[in-house]
Formats: sequence, C-alpha cells, structure tokens
Amino acid sequence: MSVTRLDAELQRRLEALQSAGLLRRERVVEESEYGVACSNLYLGPNGFGSGASRLISGTRPLHKTFEERVATWLGTPSALLFNSGTQANLGTISALVGKDDAVFSDQLNHASLIDGVRLSRGERHVFPHNDVSALRRMLESCGAPGLKLIVTEGIFSMDGDSAPLADLVDVAEQHGASLMVDEAHAVGVLGSEGQGAAEEAGVASRVAIRVGTCGKAMGGFGAFVAGSEVLREYLFNRARAFVFTTALPTAVIEANLAGLERVRAPEGRAKLWQNIERIASGLRAAGWLRIAPDGAIFPIVVGTEDAALALASAVEMRGFLVTAIRPPTVPPGTSRLRLTASSDYDAAFIDDLVRAIVESAAELGITPPEHAHG
Repeated sequence: MSVTRLDAELQRRLEALQSAGLLRRERVVEESEYGVACSNLYLGPNGFGSGASRLISGTRPLHKTFEERVATWLGTPSALLFNSGTQANLGTISALVGKDDAVFSDQLNHASLIDGVRLSRGERHVFPHNDVSALRRMLESCGAPGLKLIVTEGIFSMDGDSAPLADLVDVAEQHGASLMVDEAHAVGVLGSEGQGAAEEAGVASRVAIRVGTCGKAMGGFGAFVAGSEVLREYLFNRARAFVFTTALPTAVIEANLAGLERVRAPEGRAKLWQNIERIASGLRAAGWLRIAPDGAIFPIVVGTEDAALALASAVEMRGFLVTAIRPPTVPPGTSRLRLTASSDYDAAFIDDLVRAIVESAAELGITPPEHAHG
C-alpha cells in the first residue's frame, strides 16, 4: 500500500469514526485562554506538569510548534509528538494493524516494535534480518485483505547495521504495503540535516511512516511520528499510547526544540563521524571490525553471557562503562558489549577506550568472532 493508498484506508476509518460520533478534533489552547476545569492537577499547577492528555485539556501552542518544525525538517506534511519512542512504536502499530490487516517485522527489530506487533490484532510475520527476498515471499502469500505494514529500524539498535530501505520501499510498493521506519538511532547521525536513514537512502518521500526519538541525538525527551496529515489525525484519535497519557510538559518541549536545532547543525555530525572513523580504525586494527560502520553503534560480540559480563567488568576496571548486552535483548549466543560513538569524545578518550576493550579481551582470552562487524 503506497503512502496515498494508506491515506485512503485511514480516511475511510476516520469517516467511520465521524459517522459514529467518535471522532476527536484537536484543540490548541493557550493556558490563559480558558479557566481549565478538566485537567488532573488536583492540587493545582506546579509550573511543570501539563495535567492531562491532549484530548482532554487541549494541545499547547508549543506542542504544535515542535510538531510543525519536525515536519518541516523531515519534509513531511505533519508529525505527532509522543511521550517516548516505545509509546510511539506501540501506539502506531497497534492503532494501524487490525484483524483484517497484516504486519511484517524484521527479526532483529527493537523490543518496542516487537511489542507493537504483538499488540496488533492482524496477521503477524517475522522475516529474517534484512532479507528482502524472504519478505517478498511472505507478502506474496499473505491473505489478509486489508492494510499491510512493513516495520524496520533504520539503524538497528543492537547490531548497528542499516536496513536496505531502497529495496524495502520497492517491495512495499510492488505488493501494496506501507513501510514504517524507526529512525531512533539514525536521527542526528545520517542525512543532510540529520533526518535519518530514509533521507540518507534517498527514499524519504516514499516511506509512509517515520518514527524518531528526542532522547538520543537531540538530548531531549519524547518521540515523534511523521507522515501524512491523515496519518496524524488517525493516530491522534486511535493510538492508545497517545490518547491515554498525560502530554509532555512545555519545559520538555522547549528542550526538544533546542535539540532539534542541534541535530540540524552540521558541525556536531561532522565531529561524530570523525570519531566513528577513529573508533572503527582502532577496532579494525585489532580484528574486532571488518565492515565499515553504518552509524554510531559498535557491537563487540563475544558469545556467552559470562564472557560479556567478564569483559564489561574488566573494561570498567580500566575506567570505562560499556554495558554487557545479553538475551533476551539479543539472540542467545550473541552477548556483547555495545559501544557507541559521540561527538563529545576527544582523540585520547577514544584511543584509551579502544585500548581498554582490546587489552581486556586479550587478557580474558576472548577473541573476535569470525565475522566481526560494526
């Protein structure tokens, strides 16, 4: 289902809500405009909390400002702000995929995407990681009559590799499906203004749903779903993770607006990629990296849970916190240290960090896997 066909289906659903008298229209409310008598601030305002969901006590102008700036930045007609990336993913997938629909999820997707798929009421399909041919076969054999949604990360949170977005868009369009991309680990890292993997791949206008977080490169809090105006209106009405949660405080939105300007600026991203290359060079020299990194995540895969814990402990003794990642976050037998790059690192920090990992592994007798990657 193309972006246009997705809109047509969602418009049909919105019209059904309208006919049933259940359609909610957004209201933008200045705090001084009304005597608000419907919020949940039972002991009065404290200057921070918003008091209720946006469907109850209204959208504040700053919420709209942030959403409009995100939409302009991403080149989408609209965007909707959620309280976290997990809520954005849970809310979007479960709202879109009903009993007549189908969802197709990459095997290595983030837990929030997996849980969104589990909460959906349609046919559920999991395709092998980045295997477009397997996805194509699943789409060809799918018997669901309604919406077909493909869900992937742009940069995968635990493996650091990128999704083949150009191929996924092609397959989606060939089989009447829509593509949803979680850009959490690509925002601020990829794209001409940090817009993410879809923009980097040149397919942003063909991706129906783009999810981004404010809590990573932006350094803020919350998340957003960007797409068509019809998508936004539908999620405003039907995404339970949006409808039934207190709106983010305006102080948080102010921080997010500052973070948005930060990720759009090229200087930080240029320094980040310098540091990515320096980390990659050090790991490659020690045999821990054989494929150029797609983003800022470096998985140091060691295999067993005990090995990952031992390596993390040894690295910590040398002055660096690099947490051990174990099942169920990653598949059994692939426990790892998850190293991330930042523009804040200087050359000495990077060299000392890589040395701590490499020397700790050597002391413990842990060797790089045959197909080490980043």
